[in-house]
Amino acid sequence: MKDTTGLAMRVSRVTIGINLLLSAGKLLAGLLARSGAMVSDAAHSASDVFSTVIVIIGMRAAAKASDREHPYGHERMECVAAIVLAAVLLVTGLFIGRDGLNKLLNLKTQSLPVPGFLALAAAVVSILVKEGMYWYTRSAARTVNSPALMADAWHHRSDALSSVGALLGIAGARMGLPALDPAASLVICLMILKAAFDIFRDAVNKMVDRSADADTEERIRDCALAHQDVLGVDLIMSRRFGSRIYIEMEISMDGDMTLRKSHAVAEQVHADVEAAFPEVKHIMIHVNPAGEAPGVI
Repeated sequence: MKDTTGLAMRVSRVTIGINLLLSAGKLLAGLLARSGAMVSDAAHSASDVFSTVIVIIGMRAAAKASDREHPYGHERMECVAAIVLAAVLLVTGLFIGRDGLNKLLNLKTQSLPVPGFLALAAAVVSILVKEGMYWYTRSAARTVNSPALMADAWHHRSDALSSVGALLGIAGARMGLPALDPAASLVICLMILKAAFDIFRDAVNKMVDRSADADTEERIRDCALAHQDVLGVDLIMSRRFGSRIYIEMEISMDGDMTLRKSHAVAEQVHADVEAAFPEVKHIMIHVNPAGEAPGVI
């Protein structure tokens, strides 16, 4: 767990540093090139620093060891962080959509300065950097199975999409087509809202003891059956606890096997499953005599 948390912390520190540099660069380019779109985009990049700080707080809280009040650990704190980030994405998307709609409705009455080429170049750099940060953070999120880090990855992509809107707006203004900016903003708004909904739904599912997917349960079943003394798996139940999984399983073995040996086999199955599936935090195993009705956990 420490290794995965360490990876997430390293990724978060890198993204904070890049976002600070990117925000400063976009702000300077926006001011020098007289681009309101680029100044707004700089503010959006700065908000990513806030979202990454939320990720760090959430993951540090989730990594705390179990205690008397929380015997199952604190992993769900990471889901709380993901829900907060989903809310941040929701607000970001709504603001982008509102601004785009206002610009579209007031397009004929607005007289905006034509932005310079520097703003156009800054938008291209921002798209490339933020999309790279999305893939970098997404890869780490999948490695450590972190919903909060995945939410932060989508926040990076929302910034890239915002920069696409800024690029279209700047290019449109330079070509005499100012409607491109607000039209792109509305599309970007819908994409960000979809990402916020997906993140929120995933975090909530992990907080309400939803079972692991059928494929994961089947692979855990196969892992148990790979032991020569296990004659069958009578029952397997799983529940997600944040980014981790708890398993309750009943296995059947020869009824004439000694208690000491059956206990040793159950312990080995326990160890094999936890070694093969890092996301499994704990597995409880009950042993049934083969050919008899399963017991009750």
